[in-house]
Amino acid sequence: MRPIETKKELDKILNRTPSSNTLGLVPTMGALHKGHLALVKKAVQENDRVVVSIFVNPTQFNNKEDLVNYPKDLSKDLELIESVDPDIIVFAPSVEEIYAQSVRPKKYDFQGLDNVMEGEFRDDHFNGVGTIVEQLFSLIQPNNAYFGEKDFQQLRIIKKLVEIQKIPVNIIPCPIVREDHGLAMSSRNERLSENIRLKAGFIFKTLQTAKEKFGTKSALKVKEWVKNQFLKEEDFEMEYFEIADVETLSPLKRKVKNKKYRAFIAVYAEDIRLIDNIALN
Repeated sequence: MRPIETKKELDKILNRTPSSNTLGLVPTMGALHKGHLALVKKAVQENDRVVVSIFVNPTQFNNKEDLVNYPKDLSKDLELIESVDPDIIVFAPSVEEIYAQSVRPKKYDFQGLDNVMEGEFRDDHFNGVGTIVEQLFSLIQPNNAYFGEKDFQQLRIIKKLVEIQKIPVNIIPCPIVREDHGLAMSSRNERLSENIRLKAGFIFKTLQTAKEKFGTKSALKVKEWVKNQFLKEEDFEMEYFEIADVETLSPLKRKVKNKKYRAFIAVYAEDIRLIDNIALN
């Protein structure tokens, strides 16, 4: 399997695709795992042709060290994609090919979705995400695009991007895929020591218990309980835990009947940042 590296070659291949065919896109930053492959398999099932993009996007990293250390293994990624379907188109451009001379994010008005949680701790992160996703949508013009719910805030922001930029694409959310002990699958998990990776199932177990407690306790009480659990765990440092409205992502102050809420968490383990979330009702 040979990846496509230029916009020109990608355009040439896509122009050969009959207009009646549906086209699915799975945007990734590589270092693929079973979570990514679940998106790819769903895209293959639901579309005539599928593009998987592999691009470590510099404009969404506010930490240069994180960008440098982000795991990369293109040959392994290609093997995994080929094992799903050898006819998948893989687009793996360079930074220069995507951004030319100007590696800067565009500015968007995401109507507050980007100001909380991840946005509070990662300056300009979602502008960087929006910039690359909008460019991929423009280049590939997919009918359907697939995103995992592990990055639930990102998923909401991409839906908002499509709405404000009037991009004709269906955004398909896909459930979180977890390791056997509950840790949400992430490319960053590869950087954890074996011992800490096993212990990190604690994050999901805490979320599960928080969900149970949310049925009878206030958001404030649940947040206090979660904070205390992490204070007892010296291997993990909690950056934030928030309970938010799934539509607006506004932090919950008081429960409202028939509203849906989700709990979001970011944790550091061995200086590696892990995020997760869970539906509460």
